[in-house]
Amino acid sequence: MKLLVIGSGGREHAIAKKLTQSPLVETVYCAKGNPGMAQDGITLVDIAENDHQGLVQFVKDNGIAWTFVGPEIPLFEGVTDAFEAAGLKVFGPSKKAADLECSKQFAKDLMKKYGIPTAAYETFEDYEAAVAYVKANGVPIVIKADGLAAGKGVVVAMTMTEALDALNDMLLQGKYAAGKPKVVIEEYLEGEEFSLFALANGAKYYYSGVAQDHKRAYDGDKGPNTGGMGAYSPVPQVSEAMIQEVLDTVVKPTVEAMVAEGVPFKGVVYAGLMITAKGLRVIEFNARFGDPETQVIMNQMASDLAQVIDDILNGKDPVIEMYTDRYTLGVVIAAEGYPEAPMKDIPLPDLDTENAECIVYAAGVKAGEQGLLSNGGRILLIAGQGETLQDAQDKAYRYLNANPIAHTFYRSDIGAKAIRFTEK
Repeated sequence: MKLLVIGSGGREHAIAKKLTQSPLVETVYCAKGNPGMAQDGITLVDIAENDHQGLVQFVKDNGIAWTFVGPEIPLFEGVTDAFEAAGLKVFGPSKKAADLECSKQFAKDLMKKYGIPTAAYETFEDYEAAVAYVKANGVPIVIKADGLAAGKGVVVAMTMTEALDALNDMLLQGKYAAGKPKVVIEEYLEGEEFSLFALANGAKYYYSGVAQDHKRAYDGDKGPNTGGMGAYSPVPQVSEAMIQEVLDTVVKPTVEAMVAEGVPFKGVVYAGLMITAKGLRVIEFNARFGDPETQVIMNQMASDLAQVIDDILNGKDPVIEMYTDRYTLGVVIAAEGYPEAPMKDIPLPDLDTENAECIVYAAGVKAGEQGLLSNGGRILLIAGQGETLQDAQDKAYRYLNANPIAHTFYRSDIGAKAIRFTEK
């Protein structure tokens, strides 16, 4: 088979690389991809994510068996609908089904209607009403921009000043808003966070791993929220019983609810979860694999991803097996100034993709005259694998310490809390 992956980041690098490892696959194309992917045998296609007709024509002209949509924006813009209208196989939800991620209000209302456990919330378009609600409920409180915000449209306000500033940014200044600004204000929850992934096709779903992301920019969970500074999988704090509880009380009722609402979901269901003192709660849903979680999840999947997706698209039940005897831990290298004002055009060394201890995934990179340059806030992810989480962490940081890059930074504590948990 020849396959196409839509997207250009580290997530798409990991998905495309996993697909190239299948004996069923002849060529994996990535549109647009990034030049760091080419070292793994991925063929880049110079067609933009939002050029739906260009992508459709490429698939037709090149005999592509099916397409995997990596990022959320093409889903929100209806790329799946365009492919299906042309009679092409594509793995990703429709524009309406992608509202599970793209509209915080849609997701919260769905969970409320179908009894899926989540934080108490209210939705506001009016600034004064939102301010009154926050003052009445006090802090800490969580304020989310409704719509896509690249993982940055969530403010966990620990002070009233932070909360009011967030409301000003989101409702009055229109930060993150594509249309009329709207916010979802939620009760603040405390507990252990993790992400669970499942591949869905209507009411059917197939478990495909858990991971824990690190959203804050700096060590000790300090600094602004980012798109993710590192992740690891599996998560030792999350038991097999808890995974089953998520599948039974979150994933199953959600995919069944989408069918009942007339918007069946085909693609990746990403459940962002928290184990609180009052039990399991859904923080958010995404309609695609997460970044940087994908870069670790793909290495924990023992099954042939191409076979799995092909089975789903052809109405068969796939077999998904995850490695249980190893861990993967990934650390993001970010540009100085990320997430607000990342430095641009940082010269990068040759990517040592054949390193015996680590896997290098390229994200925000572009080609320069003398080699690769940074082209975004999150530049690379370095993934270490080991029989223990400590071993995986050691390998990742050994690589990072041996290969410094000027004008970049990374967190030095990815996985640290989980390692302490396993030592108890």
